[in-house]
Amino acid sequence: MSGRKKFKETRHPIYRGVRARKNDKWVCKVREPNSKSRIWLGTHSSAEIAARAHDVAAIALRGKSAPLNFEDSLWLLPRAKSSSAKNIQLTAAEAVRAFPFPNSKKPSSTVEIAEEVSATFFDVEALYYMPALIASMAEGMLLDPPQEGYYYDDNVGSDVDSSLWSDY
Repeated sequence: MSGRKKFKETRHPIYRGVRARKNDKWVCKVREPNSKSRIWLGTHSSAEIAARAHDVAAIALRGKSAPLNFEDSLWLLPRAKSSSAKNIQLTAAEAVRAFPFPNSKKPSSTVEIAEEVSATFFDVEALYYMPALIASMAEGMLLDPPQEGYYYDDNVGSDVDSSLWSDY
């Protein structure tokens, strides 16, 4: 018998919008609301990666009420700039490349629009200038503790005399 297997045999038992292909590959596509057309999100090396791509598209199309594969997708994955198919495909491809996938050795995904995707890298450490922040925190640990009996605010009435650093 040639042709496609039955849908129930190829779809993933846990993840929405994910279907198995030959050679242990997983494909993902999502239906546009109020339309028969579907947005192709690519062929991926694992079901988890395909499920994350599906979550990006679901959030773009249905917002916070979207049924997601992962609870953390709503705050963890990037948002598409618009609900156009092209923009959703680009954002899903970006999310797949940027997201750390512990179960797969290399988050390899074949997305048909890959040559049109510009590689954007969002460096959180550079945004918050993390090296300087961490150095400043470490420098604060090198300071001597304040002298015993020193109070930051003498106006606050406190009957308890406590110290952060004790000798016992």
